[in-house]
Amino acid sequence: MTQQSSSWRPASWLRGAALYQIYPLSFRDRNGDGWGDLDGVLDGLEHVASLGVDGVWISPFYPSPWKDFGYDVADHRAVDPRMGTLAGFDRVVERAHGLGLKLLVDLVCGHTSDAHPWFVDSRRSRTGERADWYVWADARPDGTPPNNWLSVFGGAAWSWEPRRRQYYLHHFLSSQPALNLHCEAAMQAVCDTAAFWLERGVDGFRIDAVDFFAHDPELRSNPPALWGEAEPPLKPFALQRHVHDMMHPSVTEMLAKLRAVADRYPGRVLLGELSSQPGAGQRMAAYCTGRGLDAAYTLSLAKQPFTAKGFAQALTGTPRPEAICWSLSNHDVERAASRWLPPGADAGDFNALLAVLTAALPGTICLYQGEELALPNAVLKQHELRDPFGITYWPDFAGRDGSRTPIPWRAAEPNAGFGAGEPWLPLAASHAPLAIDRQEREAGSPLSVWRAALRLRRTQPALSAGSVGAVEERGGVLAFERAVDGQRLLAVFNLTGQPAEHPLKGKGELTPLALPRAPGAAGPERSADGRTLVLPPLAAFLAAQGSAT
Repeated sequence: MTQQSSSWRPASWLRGAALYQIYPLSFRDRNGDGWGDLDGVLDGLEHVASLGVDGVWISPFYPSPWKDFGYDVADHRAVDPRMGTLAGFDRVVERAHGLGLKLLVDLVCGHTSDAHPWFVDSRRSRTGERADWYVWADARPDGTPPNNWLSVFGGAAWSWEPRRRQYYLHHFLSSQPALNLHCEAAMQAVCDTAAFWLERGVDGFRIDAVDFFAHDPELRSNPPALWGEAEPPLKPFALQRHVHDMMHPSVTEMLAKLRAVADRYPGRVLLGELSSQPGAGQRMAAYCTGRGLDAAYTLSLAKQPFTAKGFAQALTGTPRPEAICWSLSNHDVERAASRWLPPGADAGDFNALLAVLTAALPGTICLYQGEELALPNAVLKQHELRDPFGITYWPDFAGRDGSRTPIPWRAAEPNAGFGAGEPWLPLAASHAPLAIDRQEREAGSPLSVWRAALRLRRTQPALSAGSVGAVEERGGVLAFERAVDGQRLLAVFNLTGQPAEHPLKGKGELTPLALPRAPGAAGPERSADGRTLVLPPLAAFLAAQGSAT
């Protein structure tokens, strides 16, 4: 089992917790304007609490031009009128705490909207109070940008600002200028924003795009990446090794400053989002220390095929897997129910496997709204897209809107109970039959499976608080052990659409746990001699272990 590291951040309530991500624009619309709002979040919190999670993460609700749908923040310390009011937010905090839920909000530290007063001031001249709050650089002698850095969304990462006669850096949209967190005043403003929300009672933050906090101060160009394919990649960002534009070692110093703010409020936590760039496990180790994050997630795994090898590498690729937050679906990736379902496999069997596998993983787990309903990714037409990422790369990449469509509450109501007005993104016809009210009445529904899986995690200490070890991958089968205070569990998962076997020699006495399954699904069985576990397609097996023989 993994050994404790003295430099690791002490365990917080986040370690072992189950979170639920709310993307408020698509959660529930109370006022009927077609956009989800904080009153809709308030209405839906009872459903979230009924799942058995420990807390919620609410994606941005701040004032914004909505060019990146909330992640282009125009005021970090207010609520967008479309979403509600600060008083309404306070009611959400109070209700969440009344239901026993912790509450995290998004802290977008690395960039703002170009409509933010900070940037409006900074772009005016090179000598103003906020002149250095953003990343500015002179043009090269031929007028081109200062280096070859690229935006994640495509094109150069630099845009010309005629008022300053300089370029400014933007890692995403040109309307999302990068803050210069090397500037003490800018970093202090971000820390003051964190304190503002902590004073309002939040239990911590999900911190956006941590790897983009800091860059090479010398602005050196990135070297090219090796690309062996016949055609260039769809997104040119993949043609560089991102060693200078992001992931600078000073990221840890910036996290330490945020940590110092959070530590003024006992029990508050920091959950970071890391990029999918190579070495995410090692960066997780560097960031999740006594002076940094409590936990972190990366979408590296979610962007890979659904394989035992991928999960095994994720479990063994960081010195402390207990610091991983497993976000297998969220607002930035295709829903797992579509992305990972093996061809020809049963959707109910896959949902049950995903629920038990998620519940068995070490560290923190995070469900994305609608995941408990087994929602597939919505398929949108080109004219229905809102996401600038998808609009740019259509049709080869449809963007993120398919995972952001409104979730269904009541099957028979207009817009499946999301709200009276026309939704900002169309509600998928395939989602209405999976509405919450219908699944509440169906035995063996995906919703009941997720509730049972989360209950298993709460009632088995080894799953919520145990270390992880003995990680194996054999073909399509993933196996690992969880242990705490004398309790040891063996977990085995067949991640394929074909039957599989797993040897049990040396595993000792095994007492299988009852697991939630799709209606009619067969469970694993032991061979006649007891030495082999025979697993149907997409089957899960958890068992308490006695002494090895």
